[in-house]
Amino acid sequence: MYYLYILECADGTLYTGITTDLERRLEEHNSSEKGAKYTRTRRPVKLCYSEVYEDRSSASKRECEVKKMPRAQKLRLIEESL
Repeated sequence: MYYLYILECADGTLYTGITTDLERRLEEHNSSEKGAKYTRTRRPVKLCYSEVYEDRSSASKRECEVKKMPRAQKLRLIEESL
């Protein structure tokens, strides 16, 4: 399984990515050098949205779609999932 996820950074910005293990990846973003360069300077980050996909291709396609969304649309996506 692959997960698309959106993180909210300490500065209020949003970060989108994919992973096979949400818990591990969140930990990496918050405390490891394996976290994305973008999130390393914006810690702590918190998981605010995720979707599940069966394969990497589907998750990557959705990641591309979400990354192209304006911030307001991403926030609506997050709010609708609550």
